[in-house]
Amino acid sequence: MKSKIRCCIICIIFCINLFNANAQNNQLGIFDDQADIGPVKHKGSATFDAVEQQYHLEGSGTNIWTTHDEFHFVWKKMKGDFILRANAEFIGKGVEEHRKIGWMVRSSLDTNSKHINAVVHGDGLTSLQFRRKVSGNTEEIKSTLTGAKVIQLERKGNTYTMSVAHKGETFVTEKLDSLDLGDDVYVGLFICSHNPDVTEKAVFNNVRIVVPAGKDLVPYKDYLGSSIEILDLENQNSKIIYQIPGSLQAPNWTQDGKSLIYNRDGLLYNFNLATLTPAVINTGIASHNNNDHVISFDGKMLAVSTGNGEKGASVGFTVPIGGGVPKQITPTGPSYMHGWSPDGKYIVFCGERDKEFDVYRIPAEGGPEVRLTNTPGLDDGPEYSPDGKYIYFNSVRSGLMQVWRMKPDGSEQTQITKDDFNNWFPHVSPDGKWIVYITFLKGEVAPGDHPFYKHVYLRVMPVGGGPSKVVAYLYGGQGTINTPSWAPDSKHLAFISNSRPLYPVFPVGK
Repeated sequence: MKSKIRCCIICIIFCINLFNANAQNNQLGIFDDQADIGPVKHKGSATFDAVEQQYHLEGSGTNIWTTHDEFHFVWKKMKGDFILRANAEFIGKGVEEHRKIGWMVRSSLDTNSKHINAVVHGDGLTSLQFRRKVSGNTEEIKSTLTGAKVIQLERKGNTYTMSVAHKGETFVTEKLDSLDLGDDVYVGLFICSHNPDVTEKAVFNNVRIVVPAGKDLVPYKDYLGSSIEILDLENQNSKIIYQIPGSLQAPNWTQDGKSLIYNRDGLLYNFNLATLTPAVINTGIASHNNNDHVISFDGKMLAVSTGNGEKGASVGFTVPIGGGVPKQITPTGPSYMHGWSPDGKYIVFCGERDKEFDVYRIPAEGGPEVRLTNTPGLDDGPEYSPDGKYIYFNSVRSGLMQVWRMKPDGSEQTQITKDDFNNWFPHVSPDGKWIVYITFLKGEVAPGDHPFYKHVYLRVMPVGGGPSKVVAYLYGGQGTINTPSWAPDSKHLAFISNSRPLYPVFPVGK
């Protein structure tokens, strides 16, 4: 069975690659154009590998410094606020220790333009460099981190924030206020050899231009666009396989590896990974579903949460995975379904009773619910481990939201993560070795909240506890991985990222 699933996933990934290669005719991917800036001696180039969703840059240039610049630039015209993010690496040993790659924002394509760039040098120096006025001298803020592989540059008005990390680690940030480059700017990736006689090369993965939520967005009423991404945990590169201008939430990978099940506008969809097309799942009267849905371990049933209760409160139902007549399981709400027991006999859920949110267990056929947690504050996201020995969940009881586990009867409740973040929705890999969870920044989000449209990390840790590593840096939150999103091979993850629509390249839905 495992070999069949593995072959299925390999076939699906091949189909995704083939679709991307055939569907994407834009040589520059998400960018508009490219140019050599300044009087470079050797012409540069930028190409987009549609199969790998990689950008390859090659360029020369004397420097990006003092009063003028020489480098190669692949760019997109942008207005307003944005977040630029990529994994960046030089190709080859190189010649000059101050060769440069990174993100840049420029007022114009002139060699002496005002600009700001988040740059990594050949010797590892990582810095925020900027020119405040045309033909002015370039200034620099050095990061405490050297040798960054993940580079993010964000604009909010005239404030620019550089966030950089070694692969797998959390961001280190530097901020510059009051830099006026104008609203209409050129944003993009660059390379500079720091030697007019030399050409250098670099590769960029996970390249994203995000247009974040504006101040006027009303949560749970207004929505940004959504992308389904598939992450390869071995190389930590993700590929966008589908996008819409509306809200997609909570992709749940089916046990046969052939589909994702996600929520959209209250309905559940089966997204065929071979054809990259969605189809509505008939859930009958359970037609106001939220993003708390989970597949049974045998792959035959869904537990869904739908607003059919009193005053629209969410209650739990079960329904065949292919659709059918739903059966109400929880007698009251709010009830948010999260995990089946491996033997299929029980479902665990987050329920609000007497103004307290706790973890409950209920027979999958219906019956009396059993309260498993009883501490003040929110306990949420319960999920059984594949061996049935533990239930993992997240709890705010220690001050910040952290990952916990307990025995199936609610005993031996033990805190697993103990860091300075808010950690939500632990999901155990099918092979039982790893936990993935989503991390919110405590300066952005209250411990008891998991909103849409925030800076978040996806992190993976050993199932028994231990160091966590970041496997994805993204703009998302609510709906990103509320449900188990591991592939059956335990080597891939599906998740949702968000942005205002910028879709010139990837597979697009209506």
